[in-house]
Amino acid sequence: MKFASLCYIAALAPLLSSACLLPEERAGLPRKVPLLRRQSNGIAIGTGDRYSGGTIAPRGVGSQTVTLTSLLNVDEIASGLKGLASIYGISTFTTPYTTYNGATISNGKVGGNGTCNNAYRVYLNSSIHARERGASDGLLFFIGDLLYANKNNTALSTGIVFIPLSNPDGVAYDQSSNSCWRKNRNPASSGGSASSIGVDLNRNFDFIWDLTWWASSVRSEVASTSPSSEVFHGTAAFSEPETKSIKWVMDTFSKSKTSTMNFLNSAYNSVRGILSDTPGTNGRYGEYTPAAENTDNIKAATRIGSAMSTTAARTYSVILAAGLYPTSGASDDYSYSRHFADTSKNLIHGYTVEFGFGNSAASCPFYPTQAQHNSNIKEIGAGFMELLLAAAEIGLGKTTAC
Repeated sequence: MKFASLCYIAALAPLLSSACLLPEERAGLPRKVPLLRRQSNGIAIGTGDRYSGGTIAPRGVGSQTVTLTSLLNVDEIASGLKGLASIYGISTFTTPYTTYNGATISNGKVGGNGTCNNAYRVYLNSSIHARERGASDGLLFFIGDLLYANKNNTALSTGIVFIPLSNPDGVAYDQSSNSCWRKNRNPASSGGSASSIGVDLNRNFDFIWDLTWWASSVRSEVASTSPSSEVFHGTAAFSEPETKSIKWVMDTFSKSKTSTMNFLNSAYNSVRGILSDTPGTNGRYGEYTPAAENTDNIKAATRIGSAMSTTAARTYSVILAAGLYPTSGASDDYSYSRHFADTSKNLIHGYTVEFGFGNSAASCPFYPTQAQHNSNIKEIGAGFMELLLAAAEIGLGKTTAC
């Protein structure tokens, strides 16, 4: 991976024994609704607006000694993004799509060495699953701390585009109901059942989205065609405004790339495998993944995991996403597959950071305690910083080329 165009961190999510899915959800069973739905013994959700309508910029634990006592509410996330713009002059923008409840998807961009969209090489997205609390906080605080300190331009030279809240409807509902809600709030396929509302956004990307076409029998956590499932993949790839928005950002902050490899090339049918990196040599197949890209991918991922492990004395593992459990329609797979499917697309290296270790005492294990939340925020910031430094070290391409 040359980080020639973009490095993508997808869907920050708490790390549990079964990661983003609960045991019953991995088994294809309905999610167990907490008895005390409106009570949560995790860290409290903030009230009011600590950023005063965007006149104050967020700061996390990386630039000050502070104990965080509450999560950001949905309005504060929006206010915090405005605060970064008003205090530091960063650019913000919205995607052209609105959610079922009418929310817009707000983004920010910071740093970079050029004057055009091609100068941005790192894309950070959080809160794709509504119940995974603290993800938006971690991203917003990291950007705030980075801008506050701004002593080392190496990290900012990468150019960062970020979405602090990619599932606003789902997060707003989860915060108001304490129902361990995962999906968005699109009711189109629910058939009137409240428990069947929503689409799993991290199964809605155009990478093996039609799972039954690729494999007639798949494990329950891969994805589902049933609206009642926590991994319901929607009615079509990119059927949801939230995933359309993420794709739109990838397309907008793009850079053309020439490649001779295309994983949809039918000439390679039945001959795919880990062989030469030179396609067509003696009938060999060499699309996915080229050795040089794989080496750099592992190097950067290892740095992220190591930084997170040394921050709060909790050990993180670095593995292939499929090693956790296979998925279809996932954002990290989609982001990396783009340049194989269409050689005009930029090369994107996708990572998913699963943070935290779960709260067994909470009504939902994705709701951290105050102590866990503070450790999570430190680890997220450390991981992000190593991502930026690794990207700058390995090579970002011509960041001023449009």
